[in-house]
Parts: sequence; C-alpha cells; structure tokens
Amino acid sequence: MNRNKMVQDLKRDHWDIIIVGGGATGLGAAVDAASRGYKTLLLEQSDFAKGTSSRSTKLIHGGLRYLQQGNIGLVTEALRERGLLCDNAPHLVHHLPFLVPLYRWWEGPFYGIGLKVYDLLAGKLGLEPSRNLTRKQTLQAIPTIERKGLRGGALYYDGQFDDSRLAITLAQTAGDLGATLVNYMHVSSLMKKNKKIDGVRATDIETGKHYNLKAKVVINATGIFSDNLRQSDDKKAAKLMEPSQGIHLVLPVSFLPNHTAILVPHTDDKRVIFLVPWHGKVLVGTTDIPVDKPSLEPRPLKEEIDFLLKHAARYLHQAPTKKDILSIFAGQRPLVRTPGKSTAAISRDHVITTSKSGLVTIAGGKWTTYRKMAEDVINKAISVARLPYRACITTDLQLHGYEKNANRTQHWSLYGTDAKAIKKLIRRNKKWGQSITPGLPYLLAEVVWAARNEMARSVEDILARRTRILFLDARAAIKAAPLIAKILAKELKKSSAWQTKQIREFKRVAKNYLP
Repeated sequence: MNRNKMVQDLKRDHWDIIIVGGGATGLGAAVDAASRGYKTLLLEQSDFAKGTSSRSTKLIHGGLRYLQQGNIGLVTEALRERGLLCDNAPHLVHHLPFLVPLYRWWEGPFYGIGLKVYDLLAGKLGLEPSRNLTRKQTLQAIPTIERKGLRGGALYYDGQFDDSRLAITLAQTAGDLGATLVNYMHVSSLMKKNKKIDGVRATDIETGKHYNLKAKVVINATGIFSDNLRQSDDKKAAKLMEPSQGIHLVLPVSFLPNHTAILVPHTDDKRVIFLVPWHGKVLVGTTDIPVDKPSLEPRPLKEEIDFLLKHAARYLHQAPTKKDILSIFAGQRPLVRTPGKSTAAISRDHVITTSKSGLVTIAGGKWTTYRKMAEDVINKAISVARLPYRACITTDLQLHGYEKNANRTQHWSLYGTDAKAIKKLIRRNKKWGQSITPGLPYLLAEVVWAARNEMARSVEDILARRTRILFLDARAAIKAAPLIAKILAKELKKSSAWQTKQIREFKRVAKNYLP
C-alpha cells in the first residue's frame, strides 16, 4: 500500500461505496465490498485502527461472559467467526489456553458444564476441547497462581491475535482486491442531491487539499464517533452511541511465565477480567466505565488501575504493584444505547440503521465478528443504493500474507508471506537488522517496510500500531522515538523540523501510557 498512489485514485469520478472509518468495522466492510467487485473507497480521519480497534484485549473469542448472560446467538455467531478467522488468517490468529482457577467445591462442575456448552456451540469450527485440571496440573500450567485454597482449574481454548496488525492486514487485503484506502483524510460533511446523500467532502490532513467525492452509498463505520456523522446528516437524529471505557495494564512476563491465560470469573462489578500472555508481556484487563465524550486518546483513570491491580492480586501468588506496570492503554467501546442497562450489560451485537437520506450506519459489535458485520452492512448498502447484487465470498477468503504453517513463536509470523520481503531489506542493508529497542523483537527494517508498504505516516503509527512498542513498554517507546523519526523522515522525505515536531507530539501521546 502506498498512500501517494491511493490519493491519486481520488481523481476517480464516482464510487459505488464510500466507507467512513478505518477501524475493524470499516476495514472489514472494505474487504467485503471490494471482494464483490464494487468500486470501494475508505477514508480514515487518523491512522487505521487508531481508536478502539488497536486497544482490545487481543482475543478472538465467543465470549464466556455473554454465554453466562444467556446471549446464545451472539456467542454462537462469534464462535463461528473465530473459527473462520483462524482458517483465513493463521499467521495472525492462534489458539491460546485459558484457565479458570477453582477455589470452591461447586466451581468444578459449574464451569466444566459451561465450557462443554461453549465447545458444543462452536461445532465443527471448534478449537480444542475443554477439560478440568487437578490442583497439581493447574500449578504446572500457571506456577504463579494464588495457591491458598486452590482446588484445580477448568481449561479451555480461545483465539489470540494482534489487533492493529490484523487491521493493517485487512487494509492490505482490501487494497489487493482493488479498494482505495486513505488514512489521515477527514470527512467534514456529507453531500446531498434531492435530499439524498451522494458523496462526502473530505480534507487531506497532510496537505490541506479538499475533495468532493461522489458515491452511490455512504457507510458510517466511525465507531464511537458514529453520532457525529449521523447528526451532520440529520440534526434531529437521536443519540445512538453509549461508549464505555476499558483499560489494560501491561506487566512483565514473570507474572505469567507460561503460555496460559487466566480468566478471572468474579469481579466486584460482576464482570470478568483476563490476564493474558502477549508478545512476551502480560495484559491485565479490562474495566467498564461509562464515557460522556468519545476520544481518540482516552486516559486511564486511577480507579481503573487500582481495580485491575486489586483483582490481579487475588489470583496471583505475588501481587503486582504500580511499580511493575510497563504500560497502560485505554480504549472506548462503541456500544449501542440500551436504556436502563449499565454499559457492562449492554449487548455486543451490532446494529445497522439507514437514515431518510440514505446514510447507512453500522455500530456496536466486536473484533471477533467483524467479518459478519461487514457482510451485513454491505448487503444493506447494496439494497439502499440498488447496486447489482453479488454474493459475499469472505467466509473462505484468505487474508493478505496468508501462511498456513506460520510459527507463532516467531515474531515474523505476524507478517505472513511478507516476512520474506522484510528479510530481503535486511540483506540489502545490515543496519536495518538492528533492534529498535532492547528486550523487544522489532527491527529497524520493519520501520522501513511500514513506511513503504503499510502507509505509516508518523512516529506514533510505527511505535503504537505497526509495531506494538508503546503498548508493551511506554518508556522504551519514548526512548526510541528520535531514531524512528530519523528513519521515517528519510523514507517520507520530511525535514528536520518535521522530525522535531514528531518527537514532541509522540512524547505528548506516550505520557498517557506511562504508569
């Protein structure tokens, strides 16, 4: 993907579908639309997956909590999508064992039965069967678990992934299929003809250039910002979104040295939290707090940090403290309003609406079901725009870089078949084989690759979403910023003043990730 070439494509007179929003939902819709042969344009105001879609718990899962709530439909759909994604992107999604620690006599049969139901709902697309473990087996699986009163554990399997890497892969897949995607392109308003939407007005954040872009249908896939576009279409449109905030703490791997995650089934707010091994660190999350105003860079609250530390301490032999935190990241969920329910209880099902002027909005949902959400919203867009119908083909569409036997223990597996090209860069320039920062696997060649092929435009793009250094170790990311700015400036042909500004802006953002 090359941004300059994508911007040149904006000269096209007309599009079948314009998608506003470059997170999981919008990118999935772009893949679906392009794979059906529609002329597809996606516009993102910032970087791909800048918001919610890079700040998840990194799980592709059915959701045991939703099963407990009785939402069998959502769980069944999510388990099917989990299986499809494991098949279509094996280089990005892998099986991960989860353990529910058991401290009371009745928990064994209770969770054992629930997990067998979970297995059955997955059907032929299931991963590995769940089973109960003895106390000894539980300690072998997670030697750092709290031992006092421990009776055993219930083990099951779900999927794990790197969310922003999957987002970039979806963008690449859509591009491979002929879609045009442009990041840092802000949609300022909708264009109408005879009271019907027929395009958007957009501004290139980098150049300030304005564009009037025509389309047969416009899809609003802006997540937590969905109401902004809906109300620019219709000032009287009722509020649809009710976002909530969740944070994650990142701890050293010593707190969870084996490749087994912990599901904490009982929290003070009647939710679940996870302790998950990820890229050689441990994620602890998440919280659920209502949000008044959506933000691209939400800040973690002290009470959220204390909440997660307290609950992690209940299930770990050694209690983590604030001094152990390497990074903290906050995200906001694009929940659809449900009067009378707390944000924790709001369904994660997706909702599609169409305004009188023809704006198609998709809201809600979760990463796991992005493909089904895309199928549904493109079907709706076809109907609204009266496009010639073409069937969805994404159930078995292999994503960009597909590599069936990717070794997930190797850092290169995230790139799939693109890894060969990155290694070729290193052979050409040995300096690019150097690490960006000690203790993490990312190399300078990945910065060059991201600038040339993944539309990375800023230091933050590199350190937060093309690599995950900011999410894994905020202090290390801040130290690496000058080096990244220097390489990126050379690749993008930017000035020394641009470098200085980039470093300053990145440090401002990175402060939110410091414990």
